[in-house]
Amino acid sequence: MMRDVAIVGVGMTKFGEHWKKGLRELISEAGIKAVDDAGISGKDIQLIVGGSMSSGIFAGQEHTGALFTDYLGLNPIPAIRTEAACASSSVALSTGVMAIQSGRYNCVVVGGVEKMTDVYGGLATTALAGAMDRDNEAHFGLTFPGVYALMAKRHMHQYGTTREQIAMSAVKNHENAMHNPNAQFHRKITVDDVLKSPLVADPLRLLDCSPIADGAASLIIVPADKAKQYTDTPIYIRASSQASDTLSLYRRSDITTIGATITAAQNAYKQAGMTTKDIHFAEVHDCFTINEIISTEDLGFARKGDGGRLLQSGETMIGGKIPVNTSGGLKAKGHPVGATGAAQVIEAVEQLRGDAGGRQVDGAENGLTHNVGGSGSTVVVHIFSRNRK
Repeated sequence: MMRDVAIVGVGMTKFGEHWKKGLRELISEAGIKAVDDAGISGKDIQLIVGGSMSSGIFAGQEHTGALFTDYLGLNPIPAIRTEAACASSSVALSTGVMAIQSGRYNCVVVGGVEKMTDVYGGLATTALAGAMDRDNEAHFGLTFPGVYALMAKRHMHQYGTTREQIAMSAVKNHENAMHNPNAQFHRKITVDDVLKSPLVADPLRLLDCSPIADGAASLIIVPADKAKQYTDTPIYIRASSQASDTLSLYRRSDITTIGATITAAQNAYKQAGMTTKDIHFAEVHDCFTINEIISTEDLGFARKGDGGRLLQSGETMIGGKIPVNTSGGLKAKGHPVGATGAAQVIEAVEQLRGDAGGRQVDGAENGLTHNVGGSGSTVVVHIFSRNRK
């Protein structure tokens, strides 16, 4: 029988532009914070699994697994680097969970890092395009803003989603980020600000897009039956689910739906023995504003086509029926791609511990994270709870 898994420590850097910090400094800062939070020593750690999408292009450093152990002072334990585009550190968590479930390891550090701001914009675009179908999409000039712009245009045409509804995602998430000390942006914006910002890929504008960022995030996971040895408030991983879809957008039957999200979510709800009604908040992958709308539909919080209206109703705000992206989301918290999934999990842990401050969801007992790689070719969904069962 597989063992249950719990999170006993978390740590992250502030997301943003870290001109005086490299991969080493970011990894060390997040890792040390997580170890301190868990109250463990380096001798307890048996494995590191860290996500990084494109450290070679962004920072000139491959072989980051060895970098993790070296600069955290944890040699000679094994270390693994996971890569799944923007879902890299969620896959790291899934891998760490399996390592503990197997019975081979009892204390694992998982997380992710990305240092994106040391290269010029064109090279960053090239690196990110590696998560697309390079031969059939990127080679012909399609970019990620272009991919999600196509999804937005179709959603607006098919379901009547308005440009204002799409903009409301950015407005809400900037408001939430005001209460997150680790967020990249602490600035409120309006729908009018979004609609007047520079056009990137019609209909998406600059304030519809998540930013380039640097950052790292780490988690300490252990078997659930050992968790109380480390903390009075362990957070239990009730589900860990990953699914895949086509790398290319053009090969999908419906570009307003991410099939891998539906599959991963359904499997996660089944693992946890829950439905959407049991989820009290969700961190979803809003790399572009339209994706928050599509994600809430595919996760089952709204009927297909009603994601824009759900957002407009206020139900996804803190205090609403299903608060979404209380951290500020990728849009305002920041999106250092290799660290994003782990940072979503840290938000879930802080909410369930009751440590989220001004963005706290009252009475939160169960939360969900949803992390997308590429345009939906990889999706990871996790469900967390204050209660083991």
